[in-house]
Amino acid sequence: FYSSKTDPVTGAVKNTKYHQLYDLLGLVTYLDWVMIIVTICSCISMMFESPFRRVMHAPTLQIAEYVFVIFMSIELNLKIMADGLFFTPTAVIRDFGGVMDIFIYLVSLIFLCWMPQNVPAKSGAQLLMVLRCLRPLRIFKLVPQMRKVVRELFSGFKEIFLVSILLLTLMLVFASFGVQLFAGKLAKCNDPHIISREDCHGIFRINVSVSKNLNLKLRPGEKKPGFWVPRVWANPRNFNFDNVGNAMLALFEVLSLKGWVEVRDVIIHRVGPIHGIYIHVFVFLGCMIGLTLFVGVVIANFNENKVLTLLTVDQRRWEDLKSRLKIAQPLHLPPRPDNDGFRARMYDITQHPFFKRTIAVLVLAQSVLLSVKWDAADPVTVPLATMSVVFTFIFVLEVTMKIIAMSPSGFWQSRRNRYDLLVTSLGVIWVILHFALLNAYTYMMGACVIVFRFFSICGKHVTLKMLLLTVVVSMYKSFFIIVGMFLLLLCYAFAGVVLFGTVKYGENINRHANFSSAGKAITVLFRIVTGEDWNKIMHDCMVQPPFCTPDNSTYWKTDCGNYAGALMYFCSFYVIIAYIMLNLLVAIIVENFSLFYSTEEDQLLSYNDLRHFQIIWNMVDDKREGVIPTFRVKFLLRLLRGRLEVDLDKDKLLFKHMCYEMERLHNGGDVTFHDVLSMLSYRSVDIRKSLQLEELLAREQLEYTIEEEVAKQTIRMWLKKCLKRIRAKQQQSCSIIHSLRESQQQELSRFLNPPSIETTQPSEDMNAINQDNSAQPETSSQQQLLSPTLSDRGGYRQDSADAGKPQRKFGQWRLPSAPKPISHSVSSVNLRFGGRSTMKSVVCKMNPMSDAASCGSEVKKWWTRQLTVESDESGEDLLDI
Repeated sequence: FYSSKTDPVTGAVKNTKYHQLYDLLGLVTYLDWVMIIVTICSCISMMFESPFRRVMHAPTLQIAEYVFVIFMSIELNLKIMADGLFFTPTAVIRDFGGVMDIFIYLVSLIFLCWMPQNVPAKSGAQLLMVLRCLRPLRIFKLVPQMRKVVRELFSGFKEIFLVSILLLTLMLVFASFGVQLFAGKLAKCNDPHIISREDCHGIFRINVSVSKNLNLKLRPGEKKPGFWVPRVWANPRNFNFDNVGNAMLALFEVLSLKGWVEVRDVIIHRVGPIHGIYIHVFVFLGCMIGLTLFVGVVIANFNENKVLTLLTVDQRRWEDLKSRLKIAQPLHLPPRPDNDGFRARMYDITQHPFFKRTIAVLVLAQSVLLSVKWDAADPVTVPLATMSVVFTFIFVLEVTMKIIAMSPSGFWQSRRNRYDLLVTSLGVIWVILHFALLNAYTYMMGACVIVFRFFSICGKHVTLKMLLLTVVVSMYKSFFIIVGMFLLLLCYAFAGVVLFGTVKYGENINRHANFSSAGKAITVLFRIVTGEDWNKIMHDCMVQPPFCTPDNSTYWKTDCGNYAGALMYFCSFYVIIAYIMLNLLVAIIVENFSLFYSTEEDQLLSYNDLRHFQIIWNMVDDKREGVIPTFRVKFLLRLLRGRLEVDLDKDKLLFKHMCYEMERLHNGGDVTFHDVLSMLSYRSVDIRKSLQLEELLAREQLEYTIEEEVAKQTIRMWLKKCLKRIRAKQQQSCSIIHSLRESQQQELSRFLNPPSIETTQPSEDMNAINQDNSAQPETSSQQQLLSPTLSDRGGYRQDSADAGKPQRKFGQWRLPSAPKPISHSVSSVNLRFGGRSTMKSVVCKMNPMSDAASCGSEVKKWWTRQLTVESDESGEDLLDI
């Protein structure tokens, strides 16, 4: 119930709690939720009504009636004030659902105000009670998904109506021809000894027997038990061809393939064998062709409303792929233990295919034990139960091995393992109870455990798993259709209680199948949904005097049926449920079956590709939580193979796009299994061919944004690298210059401050020494200032003052020898690298003599060239970068 959602406006991630409950509450408005609850409560109240407990005479049931009318009055007033009633664009009566709401409200209001105490059969009050049974249909209006089902069902009503007209025309043609062939020829006398109609009068004795094979030993002169009945010349009980209406009713029953063999046999027996071709031709044309055409139109109309017919082949494949991706889940398989110890060996054993196949064979072998009934009194049951106990211990050993190999927490992550643990625990409980009690109930429990164990095979085999997924997904997609069928069945059940609640028992109406209460009516109608003798139940509800006792005062005191009501009731129910709603379920199941069992050529991603992705995800998601950090997506993409593989040597930019898309999805937060799988599915198809327009535009906008952001990031990173290279070379140049200047400072210090000079002399002696040194002759020896280094390029630019002089090579620059005595103030000068004023001041303080001046000029020129070389190197470094 915990999840995170991204705000579409601000992009902020919000942690939501119970988001599924929020989504459910957001389906409709709060007012509609209140009315849904009120309608459901009212329907539950109607479930307690019966011919013997009527709402007119039960005050507790009237409370729900008053509550429903009051709340619906408030609802309609609010909607009329908000949307209008007639002329506004969203007026209530502009929608068929609004018209139905007003009709149901008026019926309920009239009934509540009238509240008739006596309701005669086939009267307006009884009709009002039947219309009151339409109340559950309000759910179709209140729930949007239910409205969508109705819209999809009736939007192509024109085609369904045309096919219905075709079938009715075919039935009319065959009914007219049947009247000409069989009118008056199917009747006979109930006395088998009478052949002609003229002789069929008087009474005759009919024998009564419990069984045809019962041979009673009669005494001489004693007759079999029987009674006297009048002779009657009559048609078969359930059908005849005396007029077009009865003929069409008989053919409609034949169209449902219920009782058509009985009709054929009667025609052959009473008219002639050659006339049996009539029924066979109608069954072929009406059922095999006409009814199949009707079913095909219903399914095609349902698919057209889903816009599937307008999609191209690639777009259909994309829709199928999205449906399969929605139900794909992580494997929840713990990783193999790192060490090679006991747990690792157990893991290898339990994951080996031979081990899994052996367990499946053992499950099938245990299921074979149920081929013989387990009876406590039968001695054969004891060895069967003993063998089942042995199988149970084997399955306990299997679960134990898996728990050891995967650890308890890892074993609990898989739903299939949980189911196996549950069934195994039930098996252990059964073994204990079996040896403790040893009665019929323990045998029954053991049989149930074996059946539960058999279902575990479905999740262990690929084909069976696909079949199980087909059933589960079909039930999920057809949920609202099933709910709609139940609401229709509920309406018909309430109406059946009013119309046929007191009908006398007949051939199929009995104490097990009748309409005396809503619960029993639902059971009968569910039986009719499967097509089980619906026509015979209809004829039992058509019973008329003299075969019943009429009472015109109230409908609950007569045991007669309603001919017209039964005809419309059962025919409409069978057409809506059997021919339309059930075929919609067939369409959904076929759609999902083709979805899971399509060939490799029809799939954008095969089952093996999805399985490989699940395995890789299982490797990356070490915590088995279904989410991974964003930085792990890079490792996952590098491990993929098959159609989902990303070649990093060829598609480096695509790899960056995919990684950025995952980072952008949750603002750098964790990504889920379906997030990564959806992104890969989009990247594995041609979106211009596979996506529909609206989805295509949204996807192109997203990819354009991703491409732009990735380009910005790439340029930003390139600039950062360039700046790093520039700074690295500048630091390298500065370090070289720094080393050069340190060496220059050392040489200059040695030149300016020779070791023989005592800098600690008194100041009065220093002046005498300077005077003596100035009188000494100039020495010819010269000291080298710099030696060539790796950063020097073999030459220097000439100074503007020396443009006409020949340029000396590096290493040939030597300073002339300077007078050795130097003042104390020179030694305390702070020489700074790169500072010309400092050097100039030093040189000026060296000696006022002419040789000293020339030495200073040489130093100044050398430093000028040195700085020129440094600036050239910096410019060349920038150009290189």
